[in-house]
Amino acid sequence: MWSKRRIAAVTTAAAVLMVTAVVVWPKSTTVEAATADLSITAPGGVGEDATISLDATIYLPKVTPAPAVILAHGLGGTKESVVADAQDLATSGYVVLAYTARGFGGSTGHVHLDSLDYEVPDARAVVDYLATRPEVSQDAAGDPRVGVMGGSYGGALSLMLAGTDKRVDAAVPMITWNSLGDALFPNYVAAGAAPLDGVFKQYWTSILMTSVTAAGRTGGGASGLAGVLAGATGTSGATGGLGTTSSGGGSGSGATGTDGAPATASSAFCGRLALDLCTGYLDVAQTGRLTESMSALLDNASPAKVVGQITAPTLLVQGEKDTLFGLDQSDRNAKAIAANGTPVSVIWFAGGHDGGSIDTNTRAAIHSWLDHYLAKTAPAPELGFRYSIDGAISDTGAVRSRTLQAPAYLGVTTAGGIAVQSLTLSGTPTPVVNPPGGSPAGLSSLPGLGGTASTALASLGLDIPGQSATFTSAPLTSQILLTGSAGTTLSVTGGPPAPGGAANTAASVTEATLFVKLYKMTASGVRTLAGSAASPIRVTGLAPGTTVQVPVQLTPVALQIDVGSSVQLVVSTTDQAFAVPSQAAGYVIGLDGDGTMTLPVAGGSNISTSEIPVGLLIALIVLLVVVVIALILGGLVRPHRSDIDPALTDIPLRITGLRKQYPGGVTAVADVSFDVLAGQVVGLLGPNGAGKTTALRMVMGLISPSAGQIRVFGHKITAGAPVLSRIGSFVEGSGFLPHLSGQDNLRLYWQATGRPPELAFMEQALEIAGLGSAIKRRVRTYSQGMRQRLAIAQAMLGLPDLLILDEPTNGLDPPQIHAMREVLRRYAATGRTVLVSSHLLAEVEQTCSHVVVINQGRVIAAGTVDELVSASGEMSFTVDDPTAAARVLGGLSGVNDIEILGNQVHADLAETPPAEAIAALVRAGVFLTQAAPRNRLEDVFLDLVGASGGGSPGGPS
Repeated sequence: MWSKRRIAAVTTAAAVLMVTAVVVWPKSTTVEAATADLSITAPGGVGEDATISLDATIYLPKVTPAPAVILAHGLGGTKESVVADAQDLATSGYVVLAYTARGFGGSTGHVHLDSLDYEVPDARAVVDYLATRPEVSQDAAGDPRVGVMGGSYGGALSLMLAGTDKRVDAAVPMITWNSLGDALFPNYVAAGAAPLDGVFKQYWTSILMTSVTAAGRTGGGASGLAGVLAGATGTSGATGGLGTTSSGGGSGSGATGTDGAPATASSAFCGRLALDLCTGYLDVAQTGRLTESMSALLDNASPAKVVGQITAPTLLVQGEKDTLFGLDQSDRNAKAIAANGTPVSVIWFAGGHDGGSIDTNTRAAIHSWLDHYLAKTAPAPELGFRYSIDGAISDTGAVRSRTLQAPAYLGVTTAGGIAVQSLTLSGTPTPVVNPPGGSPAGLSSLPGLGGTASTALASLGLDIPGQSATFTSAPLTSQILLTGSAGTTLSVTGGPPAPGGAANTAASVTEATLFVKLYKMTASGVRTLAGSAASPIRVTGLAPGTTVQVPVQLTPVALQIDVGSSVQLVVSTTDQAFAVPSQAAGYVIGLDGDGTMTLPVAGGSNISTSEIPVGLLIALIVLLVVVVIALILGGLVRPHRSDIDPALTDIPLRITGLRKQYPGGVTAVADVSFDVLAGQVVGLLGPNGAGKTTALRMVMGLISPSAGQIRVFGHKITAGAPVLSRIGSFVEGSGFLPHLSGQDNLRLYWQATGRPPELAFMEQALEIAGLGSAIKRRVRTYSQGMRQRLAIAQAMLGLPDLLILDEPTNGLDPPQIHAMREVLRRYAATGRTVLVSSHLLAEVEQTCSHVVVINQGRVIAAGTVDELVSASGEMSFTVDDPTAAARVLGGLSGVNDIEILGNQVHADLAETPPAEAIAALVRAGVFLTQAAPRNRLEDVFLDLVGASGGGSPGGPS
């Protein structure tokens, strides 16, 4: 039987494929162009090797020389994602160069999310290469005739290359961003908000991070325009999908950017994503707030910094069904390019990251743009501004979809001026609450489900009562074609503090996170969510009883509102797709003034009309309703919300019923449960193959358990869980830049995290590691022991609350092992916690306060070291009169196996408490200088393993 979670996942994939199966760039019917694979060298940059190599393929048309098109793939894709597009352009007469971006597939380096310091110089190196090819037309020496085209990740790269390299002659960026920070932390307060005040788009961001941290894996499947857009609705097995984790090669690395870097929880999660971005994501994923350091990284990966410098004619193609990069991102790009006097046209098509199809008119427009501005073989295209809009049911019983064209894009020129219509919304001020923990939460959209999905979601009534305020217009007496951003002004009044004390409610009193949604509601009550999107706002300056007026401009949409339909505005406190405050809070939401809402209308003339049979539309809606229900039942609606047990927030680690079974029935961990408490040094013991390393890898979120649960400070551990940032660790060796000093290695590592230098606690970590002046020497001069201690110092940076070390004494000599023992003791003495696995039982006995013994994947003993060592009852007494002591002990009930060795008497006390034996000796006048368990931890360990059957379950250790 399939689990509910698996059913939900498969149903979702099926729905996405059904909705987006037609999102392709059709292959040319002509003979395929000749190709050649090649490698292009680009500068490495800080934290990389001196140079990196880009895996590329060149496609040659029948006639050369010819202008060239650089074809960039989307996030998670490779050059294989765009094969069909490349063939189409090559058979149309262009030299096409498709390459895999750094950090993906066969290209080396790390992923920096289209950074001006990394991926953009890579693209300029590609232009340099094209300048050397005789098949490419040249405008001048070193200046090839070249255009650039790409979608999503590739779209941003297209804009940034065009903005930094004047050799680019034409650009066609699609479904991409202007500001990555604003796209992932949007705030639709009209007056403009501080850069760090947006609301975290956690659902989409987690999917993006999944695709990047799986970088280096390749697969087959997606091509055509879906490949250019890089699998905007990617599914398993489709190259370039935003959620793709196709099988294949790949390597992970750590702070140094080299293979074999320290396997900390963050670096192991990061894959080939640059560590500063990865750790920045882990921080914001935990807090839901954008830090200054992460904001700077995202700004450096944003076309906004250079788009105003573009001189190449640019065709912007943006999706109307896109909750990742909305139409507002394209709007900013268009206005910045036009302000420079550069020709620009804009197309909104009925698709995007949430699905949909590219129509033939848009495909033809892209070819026309390149043919005129790049090849100079066609007249100037009169594109202006095109957009798609779905209308009412026609006389033939089908939903009519139209493409309209206006003279120019809104506001770019006087010809693109926009009309504004007004409506009055009615509704009384409504008390709403943000529930404790932010759950349950409303649902507006899920990544990959768009278009008709909005109708299904809205029909389920997922604006939760008590969390939503609703305002509705009267039925329309004339049709409105909403084209852009609707606006209104809300009034938000702070409620009284929630129970639990001021410390728990301060944030909820001073600010509110709200989600504004615009619906079209027919006379029969069927609602359609405009753009399938909620517009988040963050309201500040609240206090109990204080009212704040909040002007909002919603995310731009294209929506036909027919006669007899109404406009409905819903303001909610929660939304599944975003991070919401966990504090309980209450507000009163109303409309300011007379409740006026403004709606921009672009107008324009029809250039095409198509119809979707109502029967197919109903079938899609029914399927999507089933998908949503399956998601709810399968628990996938809230996969990235924190799962916290409040009772465990002070417990560093609790493992319950942990199991890991690999394909073929191999069980590495069968049943492991134990707690690790604050201030403890816990030794994890077991023979080879017992399951120690597997258990530790599950604790760090590197592999998923087959059953059971791991909680760190109450947070359930899953891959990429934000609480992993509170763990410092290394597993199976360390990696450093050998030509740098230990100190420089640590400094670079911490800089890569993007956190403030003062939070590294560098001096404390170095003092604990005890490297002394050697920290300033080059790492290549270090002994194995010094490297191990440097690795521990790196794991200790930031003084993580839980330190996990797998065999830290490997390769150390006795003095180094002794020093390591002191390192771990000093760290635990700070009030933090250490979990260490080791084969050196004598060292564990001297270092650890507690031990957990695992054999055959099960816990067979746990407790303090003293408890385990004394559990057998064998004691050794050092006395002044061994003969008298033996006689006294022999007289105690149950004591046997008495042996005299010099001034020591050994005895098996069995069930007799040691305190009773000591008291008997004292009463008899025997002078006692020492009493201690006779066994060593090693003896106890061997007895335990032997009693439990010995050996291992046959799986990985």
